[in-house]
Amino acid sequence: MPVKKDETGRRFVEAEVEVPGTPEEVWQAIATGPGITSWFVPTRVEERVGGAVTANFGPGMESLATITAWDPPRRFAADSNDMGPGSPTIATEWTVEAKAGGTCIVRVVHAWFAETDDWDAQFEGHEHGWRAFFRILRLYLAHFRGQHGVNVQLMGVGSEPTAREAWVALTEQLGIAGAGPGQRVQSAAGAPALAGQVERVGPDDHPELLLRLDAPAPGIAHLFALPMGGQIFLPIRLYLFGDRPAAVAAREEPAWQAWMARHFPMPAS
Repeated sequence: MPVKKDETGRRFVEAEVEVPGTPEEVWQAIATGPGITSWFVPTRVEERVGGAVTANFGPGMESLATITAWDPPRRFAADSNDMGPGSPTIATEWTVEAKAGGTCIVRVVHAWFAETDDWDAQFEGHEHGWRAFFRILRLYLAHFRGQHGVNVQLMGVGSEPTAREAWVALTEQLGIAGAGPGQRVQSAAGAPALAGQVERVGPDDHPELLLRLDAPAPGIAHLFALPMGGQIFLPIRLYLFGDRPAAVAAREEPAWQAWMARHFPMPAS
């Protein structure tokens, strides 16, 4: 997702994905709090111009934007300024375009004005993030469309020096190392409940595993390794659906937290 620049000096990056569903169904997934929470991060949306969009990426990592355009089920836009001191205002636009055959194109554009390229690298880094989340969005709309899931966010830190080594340690501890697309996996004895079909395995330079779950509930799991600040973070996101996803999450999240703290503890703050 390379940074582009137009004649006004506006810099922007964009990404898109084709997903199953009508514009109205896709809009519910990308422009409402329960919908976004079901494939992205826990999010609240005030569905109007001037309303707030609040996305929670973890403890102390809350993102706030203000809606500037609201045109269901086609387009909405929001401005934010939460990338750090001195960062430019970021205008983000989401559009939904209906296609033949019951699919839609979802497009997101981040735009900002800056006289230098100081912020370009951060936005180029969004490429891998949006690609991963768009894969989750496509899976959600294909198998759980219209359902509101419970989002469980977990985080650990590997003691190994590289992302690949930390990833191997995580997947071996879970008992799912070496799994390939289409294979069924199940976590090892002593690990939290995790079972389902492998939808995607990431490359060695961006380790990632995307699962369609049947345990601990129908849903989606996304695991990956993230080098940042000299450490290797190991995020795990569970999107749980079914009859009582909140009850399942309340039961399983403490077990996951304890397991992560034992094997991949976060450094003391």
